[in-house]
Parts: sequence; C-alpha cells; structure tokens
Amino acid sequence: MKRLAFLLAMALCASPVAFLVFGCGKGTAIPGEPSVEKPRVALVMKSLANEFFQTMEQGGRDHQKAHAAEYDLLCNGIKDELDVSRQIQLVEQMTAQGVDAIVIAPADSKALVNACKKAIDAGVVVVNIDNKFDDAVLGDQGVKIPFVGPDNRKGARLVGEYLARHLAAGDEVAIVGGVPTAFNAVQRWLGFEDAMRAAGMTIVSSQSAGWEMAKANPIVSAMVTEHPELKAVLCANDNMALGAVAALRATGKLGAVKVVGYDNISAVQDLVRDGKMLATADQHADQLAVFGIEYALEMLKQGGVPTDRETPVDLVTTETLK
Repeated sequence: MKRLAFLLAMALCASPVAFLVFGCGKGTAIPGEPSVEKPRVALVMKSLANEFFQTMEQGGRDHQKAHAAEYDLLCNGIKDELDVSRQIQLVEQMTAQGVDAIVIAPADSKALVNACKKAIDAGVVVVNIDNKFDDAVLGDQGVKIPFVGPDNRKGARLVGEYLARHLAAGDEVAIVGGVPTAFNAVQRWLGFEDAMRAAGMTIVSSQSAGWEMAKANPIVSAMVTEHPELKAVLCANDNMALGAVAALRATGKLGAVKVVGYDNISAVQDLVRDGKMLATADQHADQLAVFGIEYALEMLKQGGVPTDRETPVDLVTTETLK
C-alpha cells in the first residue's frame, strides 16, 4: 500500500497541472528522507522578451541554486509588456497550485492587485518588485503588499541631470515613456521632467512607446522630423532607447541628438561606451528578484507587518563602464 501511495503521489506531481513546480502541495518533501518542507516561491515577471527580465530570471535562478536547501523557485513570465490578462492568469495558477509566496513584477500597477489580494486571502505571501502597485487601489482593496525596489523617479532624475550637463539651457528635448498605467513608467517620466525643468530645457514632445523598441523607432523618427532642433531623447527603458538609436541612425541624426535610457541592459553598454548613448540607469536586474525573494522568505519565517524596502539605482555612463 505504501508503494502504491508513493506511485500515485509521483503521478500527481508529473501531471500537466503541476508541470511548473518542483514538488506537490505546500513546500517540498523528499521521499525516504525526514519530512522537512521547503517553501515554494513563484517569480512572476513581465515580458521575457526583454533582456531586463531575462537577467532578473537568471538572477533568481542563480540565488535558488545557491540556496537549494532553503526553497524552490518557479519562474514565469508573459510574452509582452501589455499581456496583463495572461499575468493575472499566472498569479491565479500559482495560487491554485499552492505556492507559499509570489514575487511579482506587475505589468499593470492596478489590474494585478485583485489577483494578488486573492492570493493573500489564500495564505500566500506576496511581494511586489520592479513596478509598484497603485497605493489608491491597494487602499480600496484593503490590502498591504510590500514594494521592494528602486525609487524610479530618483533614478530617472540622475540620468536627466547627467544629460542636462551636456546640453544648454533652452535646448529642445523629448521623452519616450513606458506603459502609462505602470507606476514605474509614470515615475521615470516625472524624474526626467524634474531634471529637464530644473535645467531650463524645453520639453517639446512626450509620447508612450509601451516599453518596446519597435514602437519607439517610428515615434522618434517622427519627433526629429517635427522638431528639427531636437537635442536629446530621454527613454524610460533601454529597449526604447535602442529603438531611438536606430531611428536617429536612419535619419542621420545619431550624434546630433543625444539618447539616454534606463535599465543598463547589456545591449546598450557598448553604445554608451562608444558615445552613441549618453547614459542609462542600473537598477540591478540580477538582484531585484533576489531582494524580493529574500524578503518573501523572511516574511514566511517571521511574519510581521509588510513594509516597503528601497533598493539601489545607479547612474551608468562611459566613465562608470571603464
């Protein structure tokens, strides 16, 4: 009978419902060993087509590998930044599978709150990373979800202030923003605006490219056509900065129009070294998931009232990359 029960348990763990997890039920027990359960943490990210989230995932996997005796990790992501409904489904799936904690970088600061509240009601610890949940929606839902991540406004201001030192007061600049419903997109726009207004620059255009390189390219092309005196483009992530660089190269404006970004993905580092991009911000993608995972494990062990934790964000320039 014991052998039959064991075979049944193994069959359940191999079923399609459980294919993403390393074990069944709350925690993981090793057959034949003393019953020491490890918590299971689900990392739910945005678009895995974005190098930033690929780096985040690898950082999480490396941390779990180094702490394999302490917890198991499930990594999930969506196809693109706007697939909010799929991310909601992932949170619901992880809740149904009985994970102990969810660490989430939400695609939308409002739409994911309800799914995360349901997870908390089911006994799951939820930690918010990268893109902060909307405080008003959290209040309306009566839920506290800690944010572990950088001050995006501060990081964008650092980049903008560095750019301003390479411009003259009155110069025309443009901002290419992320998804307008994302808190980090709003905060980065505000940080860029803070720096440009303080330096006396003229913001002649501000448009969303939804975090995507392909969308940023035609937007920046149109910007330089409409504003021939444009001196700089501030992009709220590096994917869009890559699109801006491609547009400026195609229009013969690369070098004449400065570009800054945000995220410090490897694809832009050579551009910064070569002067084709002026600067970006590093919010340490490889550690961002780790910060969230470590806090989730802490909450599972110690409980307590969830509180936000600020993580580092640093300016990246030619000088810092040498």
